[in-house]
Amino acid sequence: MRSPGAAARCDALARLGLLLALLFGPILWAVAAQADEFTFPPLSGRVVDAAGLLAPEARTSLEAKLKADEDKTSDQVVVATVPSLQGRTVEEFANRLFRAWKLGQAKTNNGALLLVAPNERKVRIEVGYGLEGALTDALSKVIITTAIAPRFKTADYAGGINAGVDAMLSILAGDAEEWQRKAEVRRDEADPGQVVLFVILFLVILVVVYRMNRGGRGRGGFVVIPGPSSGGWSGGVSGGFDGGGFSGGGGSSGGGGASGDW
Repeated sequence: MRSPGAAARCDALARLGLLLALLFGPILWAVAAQADEFTFPPLSGRVVDAAGLLAPEARTSLEAKLKADEDKTSDQVVVATVPSLQGRTVEEFANRLFRAWKLGQAKTNNGALLLVAPNERKVRIEVGYGLEGALTDALSKVIITTAIAPRFKTADYAGGINAGVDAMLSILAGDAEEWQRKAEVRRDEADPGQVVLFVILFLVILVVVYRMNRGGRGRGGFVVIPGPSSGGWSGGVSGGFDGGGFSGGGGSSGGGGASGDW
């Protein structure tokens, strides 16, 4: 039989739990509901022009180019245009879309996605795990800033997308010297002030994480800071994708690539 003191403590804990549920329940529900708000177009082919940026002949030509490359290399490069990022960042949207479509082969993760969101004027190259060594973040950024964005600024969407795809395929084929030179030039032109600011910010983050981990060890554990590859973005996708005779191979991405605007 419990003592009156123990019963009182249990009642107090129960009331505290109810209070926390009332306070944080709506917040958790809102977060879960927000995670389900994504609506992706079906993966109907290697070019999914949901924003209607490409003429039929341009789309057909691009499809043929991507199919020929995939038949030759097994790398699965897909182009997607969307009418909206649905209130999310281009990085999150691209990563979630990549994972939903499962681009690339499951064993090699050799997929890549070129995402264009004209309403937000955002573009991203999202790279599968297996291609990050070739299609690096730096090279992806150079492709966006030198091949894609200048054409997008003149509303030449077909030209920008084709130039971006050509650059991606060229780099994946091993012909990356020209783009590496451009990447070196961009690094040489970096603003020293921005570099110093980045270093300071990085050191601050290191100190904070170190102190958090020290506190965690004192309690018998570590503080874990989740990243985009931890699976936190892998679920909560609404909208179907029937494949339409084409489908991803089970690949995934951990957020490699680069973003830009115009």
